[in-house]
Amino acid sequence: MSTDDAATTAPAALASTSAFTDFSDVEGLLRLPRLASLAGLPGGRVVAAIQEADEHGARTPSALWELDPAGESSARRLTRSEKGESGPRPGPDGAVLFTSARPDPDGGSFEDKPGIWRLPASGEAELVAAAPGGLELLAVADDGTMLAATQVLPGGTLEDDAERRTARKDARRTTIWHTGMPIRQWDHEIGDQERHLLLVSPTGELADLTPGAGTVALTSASADLSPDARTVATSWTRRVAGGETRSDLVLLDVATGERTVLLEADDEAQFSTPAFSPDGTRLALLRSTLSTPTDTSYDRLEIHTLAVARRDGGDHAGGGIVSTGHVTAELGDLTLTDLEWSDATTLLVAGDLHSSGAVLTVDATTGSAHTLADGGVFSSLSPAPRGSRAGGGGGELAGAAHALRSDVGTPPRPVRIAADGTVTELPAPGAVGALPGTLEWVSTDVDGIEVGGWLCVPASASAAEPAPVMLWIHGGPHGSYNAWSWRWCPWFAVEAGWAVLMPDPAMSTGYGDEGLNRGWPRRPDVVFHECESLLDAVLDRTELDGTRTAMLGASFGGFMANWIAGHTDRFDAIVSHAGLWALPQQHRTTDAAASKMRVHGHEDEDPDWYRAFSPHHEVDAITTPMLITHGNRDYRVPVSEALRLWWDLVSTWDGEVEDMPHRFLQLTSENHWVLTPSNAVVWNRAVLAFCEQHVLGGPSADEAITW
Repeated sequence: MSTDDAATTAPAALASTSAFTDFSDVEGLLRLPRLASLAGLPGGRVVAAIQEADEHGARTPSALWELDPAGESSARRLTRSEKGESGPRPGPDGAVLFTSARPDPDGGSFEDKPGIWRLPASGEAELVAAAPGGLELLAVADDGTMLAATQVLPGGTLEDDAERRTARKDARRTTIWHTGMPIRQWDHEIGDQERHLLLVSPTGELADLTPGAGTVALTSASADLSPDARTVATSWTRRVAGGETRSDLVLLDVATGERTVLLEADDEAQFSTPAFSPDGTRLALLRSTLSTPTDTSYDRLEIHTLAVARRDGGDHAGGGIVSTGHVTAELGDLTLTDLEWSDATTLLVAGDLHSSGAVLTVDATTGSAHTLADGGVFSSLSPAPRGSRAGGGGGELAGAAHALRSDVGTPPRPVRIAADGTVTELPAPGAVGALPGTLEWVSTDVDGIEVGGWLCVPASASAAEPAPVMLWIHGGPHGSYNAWSWRWCPWFAVEAGWAVLMPDPAMSTGYGDEGLNRGWPRRPDVVFHECESLLDAVLDRTELDGTRTAMLGASFGGFMANWIAGHTDRFDAIVSHAGLWALPQQHRTTDAAASKMRVHGHEDEDPDWYRAFSPHHEVDAITTPMLITHGNRDYRVPVSEALRLWWDLVSTWDGEVEDMPHRFLQLTSENHWVLTPSNAVVWNRAVLAFCEQHVLGGPSADEAITW
């Protein structure tokens, strides 16, 4: 694929049935319906899961809606319950399979645990299967057999799990017995439950395919079921020395329960994301290299041809499935985020590409790739069944796909992608209309490298009244500012009169291996040099005011904010969310400790790196007012980073106590992100008020907080 396939300008807005335009209404925007996923069904039907905040802004349960694949009629809501419905998948008979914790009128569900439900083309939804630890639907075979995941208390079985859970709950027992790493992931503990894979018959009978799997093997596993329901392909994690793990790719024989290793991980690479072709003869998967002090991790899409091995010269009976060879997809600069089989020899692949995104078709026999659609970020790929029609005489859609499409100015919208690459938006709730400013892709040369990003400028900005400027640095560091974000939406700031610059500097996704590795291992000086160079370039514009600036970032961007605060005073305010502060501490306490320590080592092994790049060393140099925000349930960047940063800022302030400019917004129920709508409203208002106070001379941000 040529790198010229990427769009370099803001894509035109797609048609929508309704539109939100009042970006001064933070709560109103955060209450908009949000497209979470979709699925194409036989007969041309398209069903989407759409989230919407509840009355109090405490939750965002989702419901299923049917969309018109012809794009002519409004969406129609299919389900409604307090618990919500999610993860729609097509059943072979045209029904919709989904998960929900809604109560079963016949009493077959487990309280507050999601089960698998079936919604026929006409009629009411019915519970198919339930388990004490809940069910997560992973795949559906041609005959309707399903692959699901559940949680079982350690050392137990599916049969005794309900009784053991009741006893544990009644005793209020919350202990976890650890035998190794890892012990946490994002916002939950590892070790208090075991994740098992289950075979679910079309009538709901459950069979545990992985009894005694342990607490680590399937915690983060991705798995698929072959079309004939005879084989499961799954990643399988095992502990190795040094507190690390490796993930093999294994095959489970459904009939016998036998587990065989198809691809064994080593100290160079491991495997994940298996997906069987529609005829079961091929298996697509990701091969991911392990990061080192000199190289980050790279993903490779491999497509393996499968065959049944003969034993002792006999027939296929008793033979295991093996890979007879593979091809590696030629994805160019695209960073893969989603893949689905279109037919037995074609894969659809979506990913980040050059501050935007694209969908590629991959020839499974050669690995060659071609651009199907670009000009946006695509997710939830769902190939349309061949021969399906758009309804109402809408015409043949063979070879098309459905997906969610987004860009910086457009939240995820359902679209149909035709075989010729034409993208057509389907009517659905939650559309956004006219933006309060312009969106432009900008770039500059930094040491011979083109560094670009998105610039949002308020409509009111002019040479006579230039806009103050915010610099936002994204997290990851492997990420990209290329799509809509409900958590970090620049249009709130633009509505308030700010220009927002969102660069894609070193280590951003969508720029190939060289882009991912430039600035490795996590060099804040390299990233800031590129971001600052792009900022200086756009500040030449007369409609932007370089004397009034703020800097904001989250996760790796929060780490950048903390490091920048100790290395320059050019900004009038800095906002750091979920930021790393003391790296010798964070590298050992994060849930990703193994990879952090593998890359960076102990501070006594590389003292110069830690001294130069751990922000806590420069606390005495910080003069810029800082707003620290952090979630208590964040295990990726533990809240101890914010607690230590806050102590260091407060304890080293040598002015009058009442004059200390720094503030700490603690989010006690949130994790690495701010997911609760009501908390997101407070967060956005606090950030804007803090920047207004310290950059624009506005009132105290203390007055903006809503309790």
